[in-house]
Amino acid sequence: MRRVIGPVIVVCLSVATLGASGAHADSTTTTSLGLSSTTTTRPNTTSPLKRSRVAPLTGLPDPTRLTQRRSALTIKIDNTPEAMPQYGIDKADDVYEEIVEGGITRLAVIFNSHLPTEVGPLRSVRRTDRELVYRIGGIFAFSGGAQYALESIATAPVKLITESNAGAAMFRVSTRYPPHNLFANAVLLMAKGGKPKPPPALFTYRSVSTPARGPRVNSFIVGFASGYAASYTWNGTTRSWDRSIFGSPDVSATGVRLSPRNVIVMNVKYLGGVGVLGSYALLVGSGPAEVFTAGRVQRAKWSRKGLSQPIIYKNSSGRVIALTPGQTWVELLDPTQHASITSSVH
Repeated sequence: MRRVIGPVIVVCLSVATLGASGAHADSTTTTSLGLSSTTTTRPNTTSPLKRSRVAPLTGLPDPTRLTQRRSALTIKIDNTPEAMPQYGIDKADDVYEEIVEGGITRLAVIFNSHLPTEVGPLRSVRRTDRELVYRIGGIFAFSGGAQYALESIATAPVKLITESNAGAAMFRVSTRYPPHNLFANAVLLMAKGGKPKPPPALFTYRSVSTPARGPRVNSFIVGFASGYAASYTWNGTTRSWDRSIFGSPDVSATGVRLSPRNVIVMNVKYLGGVGVLGSYALLVGSGPAEVFTAGRVQRAKWSRKGLSQPIIYKNSSGRVIALTPGQTWVELLDPTQHASITSSVH
């Protein structure tokens, strides 16, 4: 049966907000499918919490430990103009933007704190995805892929779910043309993951009382080629980075401006060539990076000793950079492309 994705009705409870995409107030979302997404509850307090009471993929308070009772769910999402507007990305904990063939970009979107019932459109796996999810584990959902990519992701410690074994957790809609019409229900996908295994933390976060470091920045561009450059502008009201792409604000299908708390631009080498079929981002080793958080930027060096190890981001003093709790986007930019600050504060 083909389904039509319709408008979303959001009912919000009054709480203290920490703002921006992936860091919203407590909410239950009822969708056109008649299902409800589940979210992490946050307390109306600024007192310190134990590490076990913090969501591992956002650094936000999780007093009920909901995020510790389920795995990470990574979903591959289309990022072409035909895919717009996308569903569910504003509810993600973290997002990785990677280069695929032809120089276009695709998203690996990670959910743990929130499980929206409409996510997509889904697209196929790429070789880079193994490097991304190897440490995260959990569930990896996608639409299919070339044999080399399927063989690669099969070596990662994740449960693979495609349209062939998803059942009701994936569905086609009649309002879009293939291949941009496959969507997923994250609640039902999570239920297929077997025994939950909480994900490890991917980043280090700073406390509310710890000031951010680095020069102030108003806006910057992540220079993906082939028309896929993304720009970010600091929003002092939401304390997050408003994202734009294809010359327009990046707004979800439910009307939410995509605006992460943090943006990390990693310079990574694509083995086999940028945009070449079968190439992939080398995410073991080291390289330069830029970390944008709290309206500031820090020049950094990223390093990773192995696929089972975390990626560490250190500043010029050799200190690990602490992010603002909330959603983080990581841009996997080839060294032949560049991020440029278009407006700074002196």
